[in-house]
Order: sequence, then C-alpha cells, then structure tokens
Amino acid sequence: MADAVELEVAGRTVRLSSPDKVFFPERGFTKLDLARYYIAVGPGILRALRNRPTTLERYPEGVTGENFFQKRAPKNMPDWIPTAHITFPSGRSADEMCPTEVGAVVWAAQFGTLTFHPWPVRRDDVDRPDELRLDLDPQPGTDYADAVRAAHELRSVLHDYGDLRGWPKTSGGRGLHVFVPIAPHWTFTQVRRAAIAAARELERRMPDQVTTAWWKEERGEKIFIDYNQTARDRTIASAYSVRPRPHAPVSAPLTWDEVGSAVPRDFDLATMPVRYAERGDVHADMDDHAYSLEALLELAARDEHDHGLGDLPYPPEYPKMPGEPKRVQPSRAKKG
Repeated sequence: MADAVELEVAGRTVRLSSPDKVFFPERGFTKLDLARYYIAVGPGILRALRNRPTTLERYPEGVTGENFFQKRAPKNMPDWIPTAHITFPSGRSADEMCPTEVGAVVWAAQFGTLTFHPWPVRRDDVDRPDELRLDLDPQPGTDYADAVRAAHELRSVLHDYGDLRGWPKTSGGRGLHVFVPIAPHWTFTQVRRAAIAAARELERRMPDQVTTAWWKEERGEKIFIDYNQTARDRTIASAYSVRPRPHAPVSAPLTWDEVGSAVPRDFDLATMPVRYAERGDVHADMDDHAYSLEALLELAARDEHDHGLGDLPYPPEYPKMPGEPKRVQPSRAKKG
C-alpha cells in the first residue's frame, strides 16, 4: 500500500491512509478515487447532508468485503464534526454525526464509507422532518422504466395536493426517489401519513402499475411506494452517495426533463464529477423551498372517513403503533 496522503478539502486537511486500496475491483477504483469523487461533488453532497444526523454505510475493505451501518458517531471522529442526539423507535438513543463541511464527508470516506444515509431532519429539531421522501421501488417483473412512468404521475399528484414540487433522483439501483422540502411543522407520524396519502392517490391513478401493499406476496409486478421510508430512523441514500455495487453507481439528482431520458447506468464514480463540473448541483435550489403538507393530510383524513383507509403496517422492528392494522403476513394470518 502507498503511504498516507493528506488532502486539502475546503480549508480542512484530511489524512487518507492506504489511498491505493482498491474499493471497486471491477472498475479499479481506489479509496483515493472515492475521496476525490466526494471532493469533486462536495457542495452537492453537503447540500444533501448539511446538519442532518447521518448513518454511515461502511465497507472498510471495499465493495466485495464485509459491511455495516454505523449509526453512532465513531469514537475517533474529530471534534470539528458536530453531532445530534437522536432517538430510535425502540427508545434507545445515540449521537450521530452531522456533516457541516465537505471535509467531514471525506473523513468518513477514509474509513470506507460509500453511502451516506441522512435523516430527514436537521440537528436543531430532530423530531420534525423537513423533507417528505417518496421511494419508488420496482418489484420483480418491473424495471426503471416502470418507475419513471410512476414518477411522472406522482409529480401530478404532488401538484394537485398542495401545489408541491418534488426533486427526483436515481436511487443508484433500479428505482427513483422524489424529495419534497417541507416546513418542519409535522411529526414523523404525520409525515408518514402524508406519504401514505400520496401513495394511495398514485395507486388509484395507476392501479395496474403501482402498489402500497407492504407484504411482498401482495405486491405483484408493480412499483411499490415504500411509505415506511418516512418512518422514524428509516433513511434513504443521499444524493451523490456512491452505492455498493460493482460498477460504482451513484444516486444522481435529476431534473424532471431528464426523468425518462437518463438511466441509472449513466451516473457513476467516474461520470458524475464530469456532469457536476458542467452543470453543478441540479438540486441546488431545494433549500429555498418549504412546502405545506396540509392538502395531503386532508386527503388522508378523507381516505379514512370516506373509505375506511387508515394506517398501514410499520416495519417489524417497530413497537405496535396506535391505529396500526395487524402486522401479520396475510398468508400466515389465513392459516391462523
């Protein structure tokens, strides 16, 4: 291994050990390549992470090695990286790192962090999300093109309920994410309720292509709108995060004009810096907006009152929530 190098990152010196350690054997990308990538897109990923409690998805030996999610701030984290105290559904709590400068991102890359998973909150108010995040997840038998069609209709749903604007990005895999910046007035439970309302409306408009069914056995060949990504402690890979796949894809912010023409394979550790140098962060204006969820919450109330559509199941590790239906796989419930 080569000697350690020191990188200058916006006025911060970050030491990188074993810079020639190969992290992506298929492409030959090294730890130094990863660090330089995050420097190249620095303002963009910092916009996505700034002041957010962030879980680190780490691959210390590269993408082919073992990995783990680090929620608690590492003990060796420098004191210039702030933290936020967050509480998990279990009642346990932890201090998570909150990047406020690009150097923090590069510091995390030094320890094998490929993907950054920020909470939808800021460290000055960790109980009220400032983003509504909608995850369009292709199920077996569907692909990215199906997610694109659903995303365009979702755009109309958001417009029709509150004149909301969504910012789309690739997941880095086959799916799409749409983020809506919101005023931090609502709890996690309320934001999740708004996500369910939007998902159900999209399902009504595209019944043969979209589903809100939590249980995989009920989804079929459709795009699943994963409403539980809005539950407390559930996070989505940030824009510009590198994803742990052999070809080193990244989660790429898109304009709506690009949704459908661009494909996930267009964006990786090598191509994104070129795009960023040419176009900058196409989501740079997200923080200039803060929308209201009132129209979606009114839709949720009508769904419950008029159609008996209340809450949906939470993930299995969550405590039983008020108003939640049975959290039992349908095929097992029938046997019982």
